Amino acid sequence: MTSHFAEPGTEGRKSHRFWMHHAIGLARLCPPSPTAFSVGAVVVGADGVELAHGYSRETDPKVHAEESALNKLGADPRLRQATLYSTLEPCSRRASADRLPCTDRILAAGLARVVIAWREPATFVDDCVGVEKLRDHGVEVIELPDLADEARSMNRHLDLT
Repeated sequence: MTSHFAEPGTEGRKSHRFWMHHAIGLARLCPPSPTAFSVGAVVVGADGVELAHGYSRETDPKVHAEESALNKLGADPRLRQATLYSTLEPCSRRASADRLPCTDRILAAGLARVVIAWREPATFVDDCVGVEKLRDHGVEVIELPDLADEARSMNRHLDLT
């Protein structure tokens, strides 16, 4: 399924907000869990067309939103100029030791940009440094803190400190 940019000709924060709202809607589809965040992710190509999307626990109980979306694309060359929108900072470590952290998946895919709504608290994994790791490897990271409350809303049952 592809979605086209809803507001042709607009740039910057307006388009970022559109795609983040789409990711927030995906996060609402997550099966609830007392041991994991509900997160939505959308990968958008340089042409403003959705390439893939995913959400936490979409395909199995351990899958993260970014992982789910990127798994649908494989080694797609469009990823080099694509933007990943994630409602939560991509993980730099996993509680599931048998899974690659999402920051490593993003770096391997060669994504140009990541846009997030909120940083990962120490609820499940201490010291998430996803944003820092991505920036250290040349990935542009944009934060939309004005959408953080909305992106956190489906996780209110968890300790978000």
